[in-house]
Amino acid sequence: MVSPVELRLAQVDDAEAIRQIYNAEVTTSTVTFDIVPRSLDDQRRYLSDRRGAHAVIVATDRDTVVGYGALSPWRSKPAYATSVEDSVYVHPAHHGQGIGSILLAELVRVATAHGFHAIFARIVGGHAASIRLHEALGFEIVGTEREVGRKFGRWLDVVVMELLIPTRMPAATPGLRPDDPAPRPPRG
Repeated sequence: MVSPVELRLAQVDDAEAIRQIYNAEVTTSTVTFDIVPRSLDDQRRYLSDRRGAHAVIVATDRDTVVGYGALSPWRSKPAYATSVEDSVYVHPAHHGQGIGSILLAELVRVATAHGFHAIFARIVGGHAASIRLHEALGFEIVGTEREVGRKFGRWLDVVVMELLIPTRMPAATPGLRPDDPAPRPPRG
């Protein structure tokens, strides 16, 4: 069942609702490796730091935030600037309603619009629902980081998934059709 939600950019006023969704995962699950709940000031800073291509998107149902998603830089080194990592969180009362799919699809659209080449997801091992969600949108498993986290007294693996966004053909290539192979650089 797909929930009738509306998507919009998160605002600082959404900080408390987002914080409640996130902190529930921090304190009860392994889907995030954070172990200390965020304060309201931390959550406001998180939202203030994310703009443009790295903005936070919320899903609302009758003006109530029921989930959110974000794109974050994949790594801090400049050569990674074309890659991002996605995060999607849905309020537990709204699991199974398709909200995660709607949010992730929007994040893929935003990443594509901003010219990113790769989207990564880092998912705790054994989280089948998140893996299926990403697979449904074309992500593929590219590796597993073994026992890289420890929470609730357990070693945790991380499954790394990736979606490569097709590179658009340059508009200045006359006569080239979209299904043609990419032009090869001239030999020098």
